[in-house]
Amino acid sequence: MESRARFLGHSIHQSLVAFPVGLLATAVILDLIAIFGRYPTAVVAAYWMMACGIVGALVAAPFGLIDLLAIRKDTRAARIGRLHGGGNLIVLLLFIGSWLMRRDNDMQASGLALLLSFGGGALALVTAWLGGELVARLGVGVAEGANLDAPSSLDGVPADSTLRDEPPTVQVRR
Repeated sequence: MESRARFLGHSIHQSLVAFPVGLLATAVILDLIAIFGRYPTAVVAAYWMMACGIVGALVAAPFGLIDLLAIRKDTRAARIGRLHGGGNLIVLLLFIGSWLMRRDNDMQASGLALLLSFGGGALALVTAWLGGELVARLGVGVAEGANLDAPSSLDGVPADSTLRDEPPTVQVRR
C-alpha cells in the first residue's frame, strides 16, 4: 500500500523520521561524550539536540498515524505498525522526561535524565527496526502491491512466500 500522506510523490512520514532519529541519537552520543570524554559542555548540546528531536518526532508522528490507520487491521503490517507507533510514543515520552529534567537543572543531566535518554535510545533501535520491517520488508508506504503479511526478515523466507498462487505480473514501461 502506498502512503496516504504524500508530498511530491514521496511518503511524508518516511521523509521526516530521519530528523528525530538522527537528532535523538546524537543527543545520546553527546551524553556519552560528556560522561566518558569528560566534556561537560556536551550535555548542553545534547539538551538542544533532544529539544529539536522531540519537535521533529511530534511533526513526523501524525503522518505515521495516517498511514497506520490505512493498513488493513488483520495483517502483520498492522500489528507491527501498532508496535512501531506505540514504541515510538514511549521513546518520545522518555526523551521528553529527560529533556524536562535537564531544563529544570540548568541543562545538566542527572543520573535519571541519562537513564531516560539511554533507555529511549535503546528502544528507538527496536522501533526503527520495526519501521524498516514495515517499509523494506512489507512495502508499507512504498508499493501499492505490498505484501502486508510477509514473514519476518529474520525468518530467512522470501517476502513473497505468503502471496496467493497467482502468476507474477510484470509491468513494462515504454
